[in-house]
Amino acid sequence: MSDTPQPGTVRLHRVLRAPAERVYRAFLDASALERWLPPFGFTGKIHEIDPSVGGGYRMSFTNFGTGSSHSFTVVYTELVPGERIRHTDRFDDPGLPGEMQVTVALKAVACGTELDITQAGIPAAIPTEFCYLGWQESLEQLARLVEPEIPDDA
Repeated sequence: MSDTPQPGTVRLHRVLRAPAERVYRAFLDASALERWLPPFGFTGKIHEIDPSVGGGYRMSFTNFGTGSSHSFTVVYTELVPGERIRHTDRFDDPGLPGEMQVTVALKAVACGTELDITQAGIPAAIPTEFCYLGWQESLEQLARLVEPEIPDDA
């Protein structure tokens, strides 16, 4: 058995009171990603985005308290509107090597959208419980973005 830490995997499940199309759009829209993806205490900035297969985005998270930041690059490998998003993520920091694989599965259900997320290949230097905590915070912010039904004024 190897003493070398292995990459981690996290799996998350959530039901959102929003249509699958709106939830899907929140994963591809720069302003939406900047609003919901950074965990509590961080701000997010999309530096560039191309929401198509083979495209992706580069984003940074900045710790609001300390000002330190880290960035990462996402490449979309599969986009099925309202159903599935697959992408790879790579930290720009050479101290966090490797490529993570993220799968986001969306399923329309009676009360909205069932969301299943798997993030695999998390660098061994990052404890998976930190990833769970960050994702839980991000998904709480995602719910606050996509769940409100706010009609446009006529």
